[in-house]
Amino acid sequence: MNRISTSLQELNWIGKLADLKEEHYRNTLLVTVLMDLLIEKGVMTRGEIEAKMAEVDRLLTPDRAYPIS
Repeated sequence: MNRISTSLQELNWIGKLADLKEEHYRNTLLVTVLMDLLIEKGVMTRGEIEAKMAEVDRLLTPDRAYPIS
């Protein structure tokens, strides 16, 4: 493989990583807004949300050494 091809592949990976970073930011923003609205409207409390997060975390990663809460 020549140097130009390798450089173009690296550039492609950098672009993909930047896209993922932007998507992660937008998803985090959306989740934060939805949580805040649920709390503001009295649908759920912050404690209920945190408890559900911990429950789902345990279900999805039962053997993880470092749980969220």
